[in-house]
This record gives sequence, C-alpha cells and structure tokens, in this order.
Amino acid sequence: MQTMWCKTEAGRNEIQQRTRKLPAGLRSILLLVDGQRNDEELRAMMSGLHAPDDALQQLAADGLIERRSGAASLLAAVAAPKAGDGVQATTMTSAERYNLLYARITDDIRSHIGLKGYFLQLKVERCADADELAALLPDVATALTKARDHTFATRWLEDVRASMA
Repeated sequence: MQTMWCKTEAGRNEIQQRTRKLPAGLRSILLLVDGQRNDEELRAMMSGLHAPDDALQQLAADGLIERRSGAASLLAAVAAPKAGDGVQATTMTSAERYNLLYARITDDIRSHIGLKGYFLQLKVERCADADELAALLPDVATALTKARDHTFATRWLEDVRASMA
C-alpha cells in the first residue's frame, strides 16, 4: 500500500499562524500536502514553486508533515461523514462541520480546478472555522464555473449547502 504525505497538527497550525516563518517554497509545498498526492506529484510541483529538492524531508524533519499509509487515509475517509449520510449540521460539532467542509472544498479544488486553484486553496487554509469556509463557497463555485461550467458549479454549490443544512 502506498504512503502519502499528510499535514500533522503542527503543520495545520503553521498554515494558520505562520509562527515558523517558512521560506515561500516550503510553505507552498506544505499547503499542497493533503494526503492525496503521492511523492511523484508533489515533486513535480516543487520545481514550479521554487521549493528545494528536499522540501518534503525538511517539512517532515520539522514535524509539519508525516507519512501515512494509503490504508490509513482510506479508513479516515470512510469514517468521515459524507454529504447525504443523514448527518445534520445542527447535530455536528463545529469541528466536525469544519472538517466536512474543509475536506469537500479541498478535494473538489484539487479534482476539478487543479493547480489553477492554488490561490483559492490558500484562502481555504486561512479559514479558522466552518463559517469562514462557508463564506468561501461562492468563490469556489465561481472557480468551478471557469474550470467546468455553470451547471456543474451550481449543482456543486447546492449539494454542499444541502450537506450543511
């Protein structure tokens, strides 16, 4: 089973607080680590972001990212509530609502917008709570309209809002 790089709690905190003052290239790679991209994909992105060749090793040594097996990532994905599972936003904790929105937005930016969604992903990473993520939904829908089409973006927005209702 393939292992993927994932942000640690320290890595997520660094995105929010910027306490370590990472060089731009390292910070960019930290933002792209999402547990879904393999080494080859991340390394391909490094050259375009002017990140050092050992960026992943530096981030790991600093405790900002770690390797997790694909099985662990799959188990986490299966355990996480999905849209349409009958989980109502009113019964979800704030953290659960944030995690659900964060995962959905991040996955859809990566899947449908790709690297063109980099700056949008930066906005997502700056969000501290579910309300801030919800406020970004129109921006994501606009980007999806450009990447796909208006009908897709409209359905996406309705689906995400329905999952949070």
